[in-house]
Amino acid sequence: MKIAVAGGTGFIGSALVKALLSRGDEVWIISRTSASAPAQHSHLRSLNWAELETAPDLLEGVDAIVNLAGESINQRWTAAAKQRILLSRIEAAQKIGRIVAALNRKPEVVVNASGISIYGTSENHIFEENSPATVNDFLSSVVEQWEEAADRIAVPRLVKLRVSLVLAAKGGAFPKMAMPYRLFAGGKVGSGRQWISWIHIEDMIALIMFCLDNTNISGPINASTPNPVPNDAFGKAVAAAMGRPHWFPVPAFLMKVIFGELSTLLLDGQRVIPRQALQSGFQFQYPTIDKATQQLVGRQRHA
Repeated sequence: MKIAVAGGTGFIGSALVKALLSRGDEVWIISRTSASAPAQHSHLRSLNWAELETAPDLLEGVDAIVNLAGESINQRWTAAAKQRILLSRIEAAQKIGRIVAALNRKPEVVVNASGISIYGTSENHIFEENSPATVNDFLSSVVEQWEEAADRIAVPRLVKLRVSLVLAAKGGAFPKMAMPYRLFAGGKVGSGRQWISWIHIEDMIALIMFCLDNTNISGPINASTPNPVPNDAFGKAVAAAMGRPHWFPVPAFLMKVIFGELSTLLLDGQRVIPRQALQSGFQFQYPTIDKATQQLVGRQRHA
């Protein structure tokens, strides 16, 4: 396949590009500057947004576009940061829409990143793809507008990939979440009852490629493990994998002081199930937090 990846130099994007090249796909990385693209590969090309705005036909003949572009949410949510987070997502989807509209042969599928924040937070409810949107905070509002922009991309098949917490040994949130345990100071955060919906980076990449390859998949799909866990259980799994204690609780008020509004990501939970992925036959390599954390810290449990 010929696949364009917007945000292909980021945390998820770089892993996806590597996997696509490994299976023999031709890949176009779309980034803010072509110079930010990695070293050249015989099947790898790089383009920037400005080039594509001027000459969208540079992507003529691509079979699929994966849009992972967007400002990181892992920063203090000042008014300026909120504006960047929102606009970067909406504008990337709009640019993809304009590029697709200008192509003579449209790509068969666009996989556009989204987020599980669309469902709102709850300690009691279980959220699946058909659960209604609950817009009651900053992130849920961002995701709602993000998906509305993606819905206007005129392709035969649009997949809205609602991403949960992506766990990787390097990059993303996991190294920071594991750091207190390395220092023998790990424990539950806040009440510890809030649900964490997560996915291992290898399953994240495999799911994106599964969505590209399977024509029966469209609309929202939850990129999350079938087995979300409460924060306390998540921490215990990290502690067990690292051979460290799980004993030092972090009170909610301290998280709010340190992180401000961003603390909602750690204090408010969502129990999200990937019903569409499961019904479509996707197989998770790391379905449980114990298996995932053992792999991430480089240790294997012995029977």
